[in-house]
Amino acid sequence: MHLNPYGEYAVLRAASLANDWPADRAGIVARTRERGMTMDFRVEPDDHRRTRRVLDGWLAVVDAADPPRRAELLNAQMAAVAAYPRLTDHDGEGWHLHYRDDGRPLPDVLAAVISVGTALHLTTRGMHRLGRCAAGQDAGAPCTAVVVDVTRNGRQRYCSVRCANRAAVRRHRSRAALVDARG
Repeated sequence: MHLNPYGEYAVLRAASLANDWPADRAGIVARTRERGMTMDFRVEPDDHRRTRRVLDGWLAVVDAADPPRRAELLNAQMAAVAAYPRLTDHDGEGWHLHYRDDGRPLPDVLAAVISVGTALHLTTRGMHRLGRCAAGQDAGAPCTAVVVDVTRNGRQRYCSVRCANRAAVRRHRSRAALVDARG
């Protein structure tokens, strides 16, 4: 039995959606498939809009100022969408747990998977291992991408090597300009 698609994969799925929001429901479904979900989702006419609301609620967790606030938000989200855990064996995935009722529409499934997965990720890896790209904190660097830290050492701060390199270049140029000014 395995815990799938919760934990790390759920948080990476949420970050993928948040960092590059699909234009329509089909894009959301395609992204969930790319990130490992195999089940079919009941179709509702407002799935795209409701899924965006789920992601916006999750982004409040990402941007929470401290662990107690992050826990408060996640607990409220899980209480609203998660069900008793149940064993399931569908789509050839093998036995695993679901924390939601069967037959739910796309936004409800993603709300349960993302909230429970985020809680598992933060409690097993650390409450600090989810946030925004550190490059966005620098002047002139507008990156607001979500960073899910899945590194061994727990120190991932940038969404990509590109952002990390740009930040390093900005720091270097800033130090060089300071030296030149003192000159």
